[in-house]
Amino acid sequence: MMKTLSDEEWLRYNRQIVLRPFDIDGQEALKNAAVLVIGAGGLGCAAAQYLAVAGVGRITLVDDDLVELSNLQRQVLHQDADLGRPKVDSAADSLRAANPWLEVVTHQARADETLLHTLIPQHQLVLDGTDNLATRQRVNRCCFEAKVPLVSAAVIRMEGQLAVFTYHRDEACYACLSRLMGDAVLSCVEAGVLAPMVGVMGSLQALEAVKLLAGGIGRSPRGRLLLVDGLHLSTRELGLPKAPDCPVCGGR
Repeated sequence: MMKTLSDEEWLRYNRQIVLRPFDIDGQEALKNAAVLVIGAGGLGCAAAQYLAVAGVGRITLVDDDLVELSNLQRQVLHQDADLGRPKVDSAADSLRAANPWLEVVTHQARADETLLHTLIPQHQLVLDGTDNLATRQRVNRCCFEAKVPLVSAAVIRMEGQLAVFTYHRDEACYACLSRLMGDAVLSCVEAGVLAPMVGVMGSLQALEAVKLLAGGIGRSPRGRLLLVDGLHLSTRELGLPKAPDCPVCGGR
């Protein structure tokens, strides 16, 4: 049964409802949507924050880490008082404080096959904010099997990338992209990252998620890779070819 907006929610979301492509239908679609956020670090914090205030009805957070001092430079849902707490608990408290209409579900656990196969079919969209290739591959594979759209982003130094995977037959998946990049993926610990870049890319993830949840309004970079250069403030968009021999989506 579709949930409708209360009078208070009408006032809260008025600036979105008046947007012609979005309207009341888009806002009610958000209220009835559930988004799975893998990773409560820099990207996950930035994206989840905007999904929460935009009016998504339920956000599920998955992360097994604890808040550390080095996280606070870029992970905006955590504060000094949260040091040593599970990231999912700290993030959930901040999200609930930002929007009392939001339901937050937490899993302090690794995103393994069993958990992903259980959670992904319960959500309309998955947002990947993890920082290791193995988890990204696992999330992509499980999303492909469930045919649940995936919004993926990555940040390193002052550079970011964004891709949206909806798993249509003629579209590439994350495994197609990772084959082009190879196995050598640097971490923030090794290469560093500028705090606002994480906010930029997480906000773009939230933007694409909202557009998809609101009925696919506008244009999304499906089958394409958006590259953002923060140092020179420029963007590029590259075609992302589907690999015929991809072990996940090839031939399917």
